[in-house]
Amino acid sequence: MSDPMTPPAGGSTTGWGAPAPSDRSSLTVGANGPLLLHDVHFLEQMAHFNREKVPERQPHAKGSGAFGVFETTEDVSRYTKAALFQPGTRTDLLIRFSTVAGEMGSPDTWRDVRGFSLKFYTSEGNYDLVGNNTPVFFVRDPMKFPHFIRSQKRLPDSGLRDNNMQWDFWTLNPESAHQVTYLMGDRGLPRTWRHMNGYGSHTFMWVNAAGERFWVKYHFKTDQGWQTFDNAEAMAMAGMDADFHRRDLFEAIEGGDLPTWTLHVQVMPYDEAPSYRFNPFDLTKIWPHSDFPLIRVGTMTLDRNPENFFAQIEQAAFSPGSTVPGIGLSPDKMLLGRSFAYNDAQRNRIGVNFHQLPVNRPRVPVNTYMFDGHMTYEHSGDQPVYAPNSEERSWADGPATVEESWLVDGEMVRSAYALHSEDDDFGQPGALVREVMDDRQRERLVQTVSGSLLGGVRADVLTRAFGYWKSIDAEVGKRIEDAVKEGGVPEPAPGMSEA
Repeated sequence: MSDPMTPPAGGSTTGWGAPAPSDRSSLTVGANGPLLLHDVHFLEQMAHFNREKVPERQPHAKGSGAFGVFETTEDVSRYTKAALFQPGTRTDLLIRFSTVAGEMGSPDTWRDVRGFSLKFYTSEGNYDLVGNNTPVFFVRDPMKFPHFIRSQKRLPDSGLRDNNMQWDFWTLNPESAHQVTYLMGDRGLPRTWRHMNGYGSHTFMWVNAAGERFWVKYHFKTDQGWQTFDNAEAMAMAGMDADFHRRDLFEAIEGGDLPTWTLHVQVMPYDEAPSYRFNPFDLTKIWPHSDFPLIRVGTMTLDRNPENFFAQIEQAAFSPGSTVPGIGLSPDKMLLGRSFAYNDAQRNRIGVNFHQLPVNRPRVPVNTYMFDGHMTYEHSGDQPVYAPNSEERSWADGPATVEESWLVDGEMVRSAYALHSEDDDFGQPGALVREVMDDRQRERLVQTVSGSLLGGVRADVLTRAFGYWKSIDAEVGKRIEDAVKEGGVPEPAPGMSEA
């Protein structure tokens, strides 16, 4: 009989097949400190336990995807020990593209942010990278996320989408300005999924074999070239083919025109984060490439369509909390909130054992202490269902020191991020308007925003909206105000005013 206080060799795994950090201790701020929301393994165990005897997509409802492979072509081992990012490694993957606000039947070409979610079937378990086609997001605190999504949905009385509701929320949350500027610009209407970039958006942690830590941001650059619709084209396509993006991807792959993206990362040394001019963990901010240039990592190729849309795309489950050794989370509040919320949404949407579905099943052996629950079809036989145990079933008992950690000190508070030297809500969207957009893009931005503001926006919200855009850029804000007051905007925004 083995020593029950010492686990047999091998350890246990998470539900997604990665090595479990510990079945003995949860993650806390110091030995006597509070539990942490991003202790994904603990939350997975508890959330599954809460549903063991109970059967049963809010955003990103409309979408599709494909399978492919990622090949690491460069040597980034100085930054991470993750197996999939070692030189020459090829990793199977699944990608799902989507819109955020629209329902299942909404047109692909409405103006909206596009989801860009990846599942890497790595040799260390599944790694999910859940991002968008923009490098930023509307809010920086997860407490606001349900409110934001509801503001993009439908009114409780009429059941209609409402421009006033959207602009009321945006203008009362100035942190949204950067993402709204992206959304109302050309990037809000990608011509196809193949012709748009994808971003991890959040800041993540990479850890190398020596235990050195780095902060990273992911950028998937389309090799097809960046292309967009204008308002009129998108509106026409919404009427002609509501599934245009889904059809385009499927037919391109079926015809052998395989789309590819090149992955780059920005890397920030761990110790530079506290003094960097912008808060590097604020999801509404970018890291300028002049400060942290792009470093090439490898190439993603999509080469296989799903055989069954429901089984392989609708039942696909993604969570930014599904990480593997060498990759960790960061103090990004939205990332920490999503690390729990996404898997919990999957438990509600497709069942507590969603990890066992073929599309979500890891390509490595799984030894998890989550068991039973609705639709269990993989099991551990008559092995012990608790840890520690003296019956030779392995369990995790990792070291107290966590590699993917960061320094934490201070009282528990409910507060915004502490400001860095150049933090504000309007500086980066203003730079996007003035320094990235050209004159024609600025003109289209004015038309798009003005068109959405003509759709029944209340007077007080309209006044706030004019101030919001003048804070982003005084000239563009004035042009938007003049256009709305004249009421002569030729092209409303698809998916906004007519939704």
